[in-house]
Amino acid sequence: METVYSFLLSQSLRRFSVLRFHSAVAAALEYQHQHHPLSNPNSTAPNAHQEKTIISLTKSCTHKTQLLQLQTHLLRNFHFYNPTVFLSFLSRIAFPPLHDLSYSYKIFCQFPAPNVLLYNTMIRAHSLRNDVAKNGVLLYQEMLHSGISPNALTSMYATKCCIKFGSLFSGIQIHARILKDGHQSDSLLLTTLMDFYSSMEKGSEAHKVFDEISHRDTVAWNVLISCFMRNRRTRDILGLFDAMRNSNECQPDEVTCLFVLQACANLNALEFGERVHKYIEEHDFHNMRNVCNSLIVMYSRCGCVEKAYDVFKGMVNRDVVTWSAMISGLASNGYGRDAIEAFKEMQRAGIVPDDQTFTGVLSACSHSGLVNEGGMFFKAMKRDFGVVPNIHHYGCMVDILGRAGLVDEAYDLVISMPIKPDAAMWRTLLGACRIHRHVILGERVIEHLIELKAQEAGDYVLLLNIYSSVGNWEKVIEVRKLMKDKGIQTTPASSTIELKGRVHEFVADDVFHPRKKEIYDKLDEINQQLRIAGYVVEITSELHNVEENSKQYALSYHSEKLAIAFGVLATPPGTTIRVAKDLRIFVDCHNFAKILSAVYNRKVVIRDRNRFHHFQDGFCSCNDYW
Repeated sequence: METVYSFLLSQSLRRFSVLRFHSAVAAALEYQHQHHPLSNPNSTAPNAHQEKTIISLTKSCTHKTQLLQLQTHLLRNFHFYNPTVFLSFLSRIAFPPLHDLSYSYKIFCQFPAPNVLLYNTMIRAHSLRNDVAKNGVLLYQEMLHSGISPNALTSMYATKCCIKFGSLFSGIQIHARILKDGHQSDSLLLTTLMDFYSSMEKGSEAHKVFDEISHRDTVAWNVLISCFMRNRRTRDILGLFDAMRNSNECQPDEVTCLFVLQACANLNALEFGERVHKYIEEHDFHNMRNVCNSLIVMYSRCGCVEKAYDVFKGMVNRDVVTWSAMISGLASNGYGRDAIEAFKEMQRAGIVPDDQTFTGVLSACSHSGLVNEGGMFFKAMKRDFGVVPNIHHYGCMVDILGRAGLVDEAYDLVISMPIKPDAAMWRTLLGACRIHRHVILGERVIEHLIELKAQEAGDYVLLLNIYSSVGNWEKVIEVRKLMKDKGIQTTPASSTIELKGRVHEFVADDVFHPRKKEIYDKLDEINQQLRIAGYVVEITSELHNVEENSKQYALSYHSEKLAIAFGVLATPPGTTIRVAKDLRIFVDCHNFAKILSAVYNRKVVIRDRNRFHHFQDGFCSCNDYW
C-alpha cells in the first residue's frame, strides 16, 4: 500500500502540472481510504493513516499552487479542519520556503478555536521577518485576550519578535508574563530573553537573566559574551572566558573563542589572546578557517604581525577573508609594500580579491605614502576585477592624497565622487588639513559637517589645531566660545596596556590607578633620562594658546606616557611594551616613545586610532609619516 502511495506522489512531483498534482492527491487519498483496514466509510474524519498520508503530501508541496490544490481537496472531503492536518498545512504555508504570511493568517483566522500550537506556529513565522515581527506580538496579545495560556515556546517566539522590531516595552511585558506563568526554569527561553536585552543594549538586565538560569549551556554563555561585546563591556569578556573555563557547566566552544579573540583585538590584549590561542590548539579548533582568520586579525591588531603571519602560513585552505585579513594586518602595522606583495601572491594563488581586500591594499598605500600605487589600485578595482568602489575605498583615496599634502586634490575627489560623502570622509579630510595647516579648506570641511548635522567635539578640536598652528588666536578664541555656547565637551583621551591578562587604562593626569605614585615617580625618572639623551618637550599647537610652562606640564602626563611608564615599571627589562590609544598619537608623545626605545632598549608598540607605531632603537616604523 505504501509503495503504491509513494509511486502516485512521486509521479506528481517528478513532472509537476496542476492537473497531475491534483490527480495524484486525489488518487493517494482515495487509495488510503479504500484499502486501509481501519478505514470507516461512514466517517469524514481522517483516520491515523489518512492523516499520515495528508501530512506527507503537505510536506511534499514545494509551490503554493500545489498546496492550494491540496487545500481544495481537503475542504471537499471535510479533512481540512482536523487539528493535526490544519497545523501541518499552516506550518507549510507560513514557514520558508513558501513563507506566505498574508495567506497563512487568512487560513489561521478560519479555524474555529485555535489552540496554543496554532498560535505558536503563526507567532514563530512572524518572528522570522523584521517587517512583520510586530504582528507576531499582536498575535501573542490576541492569544492572551482569548484566554489561552502561552507555553514557554510561545513566549520565546514572541520575544524574538520583539528583538526583530526593537520593542523594549513589549519585551518587558512578555518577561513579566514569563515570571507569572512560572517558565523561568526554561533555559532556552531565558537565553532568548538575554538576547532580547542585549539587542536593547541593556547589558545589566541580560546579566541578571543569565544569573537566573539554573543550567547554563554554552549558548547561554555565548549570548552573554555577545551582549557584553554589543554593550562595549569588552574588558568584562575576558573575565567571562576565565569564569566559563572554571565552571563545571560547560567549556568555551569555537564561537566563544571568536568573541574573545575580537575582544582581545579591541583591547590590544596580546597576552590574553595568546592564552586563547593555546586553548584553541588544545581543543582542535585551529583547523577551523574562521577561527584562524580571527587569530590573524587579533595578532595584527595587537601589533604582533609576525605571529599573525605564522597562523597564516599554517593554514591549508585560505579564502579571500584570510588574505584580506593578512593584507590589512600588514598595512596597519606599516608593512605597506609587503601588503602589496601579499596582494599579488593572492592573485597567483587564484583567489579573487573583493572589496575588503582592496580596502586593505589602499590602506597600505595610505600608511606608507604610496600615492602612485594607491591611484593605480583604485583604478584597477573596477576595470580589472569588477569591484565597484564604495565609500570606504574613496575614503582611503582621500586619506592617501591628504596625508601626502594633496589636500586640494582630495577635496576635488570628495566633491566629484558618485557616492554622497559621509561624516567620516569629511573628518579624514579635516585631519589632513590639520597636518598640513590648510586653514581655508579646513573651514570649508567644517561647513560640510555642519550641513550633515554630524559635527562632534573632535572636529572642533581639529579646527582649533589648524588655527593655532598658524597662530590665528582670534579664531581659536572664537571656536572655543562656539563650543562653550553649544555645550560641546571633549572626551579625555585614554590609553590601555595589558599586564598578566589584566587591562590597565589611563587618562591624562590619571589619579585613579592603585600604583599612581610609583608610576609618576617612574615617569619623572624617565623624563630626566630622556632629557639627558636630547629629548625636548614638543610645544605643539595641540594645546592652543596656553602658557609654555603649562604646556610642558600638560604634555608630560599624557595618557600614553603614563601607560609606557607603567610598562617600564611593571615588566622586566627588554620586555616589549604594547599600548593602545583611542585617538591619534601626539607629536610629543611620538618623540618621547622614539627616544625611550633607544635609551631603555625597549621595543614600544603603540596602536593609535589610525595605525600602529613600532618604536625600536630610536626609530618608528611609520618613518614619521602618520
